Amino acid sequence: MAESNVNTLEQLKELSKRNESLSESLAWLLHKYENINTHNEQYQALLKEFGMEDELRKAQKDVKRYKMASMLYIVIYGFQELANCPNAQEQLDKLDEIFFVIGDIASKYKLQKIPTIGDNILLAGGIKTENKTNPIDAAMAALDIMFRMRDLKDNSDFVWEVGIGIHTGPIIGRFVSNKTTPYTLSGNNVLTAARLGYSSKRGHVSVSPMTYELVKEFFSMEKSGEIPVKYSGTMDVYDLFSILPSLRSDDPEKPWNEKFDLNYSRMQFMDIQEYMLDMLEARLPQNLYYHNVKHTIDVTTEVELMGWAEGVPESDILLLKVAGLFHDSGHIIQYKGHEEKSCEFAQEILPKFNYPQEKIDKIKSIIMATQLPHTPTNILEAIIQDADLDYLGRSDFIPVSNNLYRELKERNMIGTIDQWNEMQIKFIEGHQYYTNTARSLREVNKQIQIERIKELLGKGELIDR
Repeated sequence: MAESNVNTLEQLKELSKRNESLSESLAWLLHKYENINTHNEQYQALLKEFGMEDELRKAQKDVKRYKMASMLYIVIYGFQELANCPNAQEQLDKLDEIFFVIGDIASKYKLQKIPTIGDNILLAGGIKTENKTNPIDAAMAALDIMFRMRDLKDNSDFVWEVGIGIHTGPIIGRFVSNKTTPYTLSGNNVLTAARLGYSSKRGHVSVSPMTYELVKEFFSMEKSGEIPVKYSGTMDVYDLFSILPSLRSDDPEKPWNEKFDLNYSRMQFMDIQEYMLDMLEARLPQNLYYHNVKHTIDVTTEVELMGWAEGVPESDILLLKVAGLFHDSGHIIQYKGHEEKSCEFAQEILPKFNYPQEKIDKIKSIIMATQLPHTPTNILEAIIQDADLDYLGRSDFIPVSNNLYRELKERNMIGTIDQWNEMQIKFIEGHQYYTNTARSLREVNKQIQIERIKELLGKGELIDR
């Protein structure tokens, strides 16, 4: 038994030496990579200069450039202590538990794990889905990791600790075959994140100035020192401590309060809006003359204006705006019954932006309120229904109405112009606005439209004035 313990001790000492050697090797590789990266940039410039763009395109085939990603470089400490630890094998098993915890947290905050050398870990936000919230997600993940590490240490004779560095900036992802996530990241910003990780103290999170500027409205931080940076001399380093007191809650399961959630949701909306408008522009049928991107923007703008006018809380206004972006997206799939397809898009896309299911369900119910006939059951449904048919009482009713006729005509859903005019009169006469705002701003002009259309009955003409 004694001989077995001696052998285990020798193995652990050897493991500790190997870990130190790996750290030294990694530092050397990082330095070497800087030189290779510089030479690669020079090589690409030469290819362009001598007209060898085909070679350059081949080299860039499986490369994607990310405009803004946040990288967490997590350094594992404890290998030196392991050599003198009486329950070393048990501690090695607990190391696996750390990897599981970090993987769980990475999934929670939509961070991508990137392969690295040795036992250190690189996570990246803004890779699975490019977004503006990834610096906040990275900071939340780092605090969550530290919380879980303290919990593990408090409940056992735990030798392991971590130090974390966070940096935000553009990076390059290289892919293998048709995978949707990169197998490696490169660029000076990856090196900066690694240096921050190595310079961080045990149990501390070190943040770069770039990340600091992007998250300072959410977290308590303090300058802790400087580190050298290639071409830039030195860079300030900040310690990340916690969520700001004004944004904190007492619930360990959800440590942020409604104010934090609201600030975060504003940023989420910007990401979702950019994503959805790009998708609609690319995928909506070209012969949607009414249910097009302009209509989506109109509705999204109108629900916000009506929401404020009706005294709706901003958190609900954001739900309305997201619903406005999605409400006609189902036209990508089908014309009739598109609302259900719009809900399917919402269910598919919103989780990528860390949207909780509770909010997604509310958004889907708001979207379905645009399916006519429908009587609103709450103020949010009333607002989007009024916003969707806002044009009935607007000054641009004529061109909008004519575009809708053209859209329906190309789908053989309407007959003659007289039949269209009769249908419009019947629809407008039976229509009602549900919000005080729409009734006060649109009802009078809506009645005027009825009279204008009646004048055209039997003439076979669209309104043109």
